[in-house]
Amino acid sequence: MPASGTITGLATLLLAGWLATTTSAADPPPPPLQVFILAGQSNMQGQGVVDLDHPKHYNGGRGTLLKVIQVPANAKRYAHVRTAGGDWVVRDDVFVRFRTREKLKSGGLSIGFAGYPGKHHIGPEFQFGHVVGDAIQAPVLLIKTAWGGKSLHRDFRPPSATGPTGAYYHRMLSEVHAGLARLQQELPKPSAGGYRLAGFVWFQGWNDMFDGKARSEYQQNLVHLVNDVRRDLRSPGLPVVIGELGNGGPKAGKNMLAIRAAQAEAARRSEGVAFVSTTAFARPAQDSPNVGHGHHWFGNAESYFLIGDALGRGMLKLLAKPTRR
Repeated sequence: MPASGTITGLATLLLAGWLATTTSAADPPPPPLQVFILAGQSNMQGQGVVDLDHPKHYNGGRGTLLKVIQVPANAKRYAHVRTAGGDWVVRDDVFVRFRTREKLKSGGLSIGFAGYPGKHHIGPEFQFGHVVGDAIQAPVLLIKTAWGGKSLHRDFRPPSATGPTGAYYHRMLSEVHAGLARLQQELPKPSAGGYRLAGFVWFQGWNDMFDGKARSEYQQNLVHLVNDVRRDLRSPGLPVVIGELGNGGPKAGKNMLAIRAAQAEAARRSEGVAFVSTTAFARPAQDSPNVGHGHHWFGNAESYFLIGDALGRGMLKLLAKPTRR
């Protein structure tokens, strides 16, 4: 499927005719919808707790988004996430589409676009969407495609790597194509100007730590992933951001350090790819909702907010550079 100008053939002519009759020189055609793909495993699904505060299961609410925004020093940084009346902001210029195990979640960017039912969690999409939405003068769609417990070595294995292509590589692309195919039904007004694939974000790595072959191949497999996604989406210069496996902060075991080094080197070896460090966003277990879930950043909402913020800023830097599209 083409990466841009995706309303083709007769549909293009019909749209052009409609625009000619409904717009004037002072009312230019709408810009294309800017589509970002957010892919990975459980930490891309989103484990940041918004408001759950059970004393046994959620550590009394420490590190939830609700508690984090109430810290006076955080007032300015988080001012945009709630309305004056105390409701969670729902954006009308940034949209999310994420198929979970239970349902398709879609709508204006807000809390709740995570793998759990209800609206009690966030992932990197939350602040990523705010960052790119504030910077881009066009509507934005984030297509999330993520599953927990998946490796790049096997599950997401790209076609250019030796061996069978991973089933979740195919599922990832299928979900992207499904979202793009339904733009006119799901987002008719934001997609009235067509769409443009604007970027790809990869946030994964945990499962590959525990297998020597997966670790040794991670760098090359990630290079293959970038190249294959660009090829299969017909977007050769698609900007790509790789989020570091930063769980636990700067101090980490040799397996995690090996994945981090592979991620950074894969980005260095690929044009139009940025590596974004995340280790500074780790928070202590005792200050977080899920004290036993180090693999999920202890469910700390501040961690996920800051990760999304860094990924978004990394993407904006790439978008500011001329690329081969």
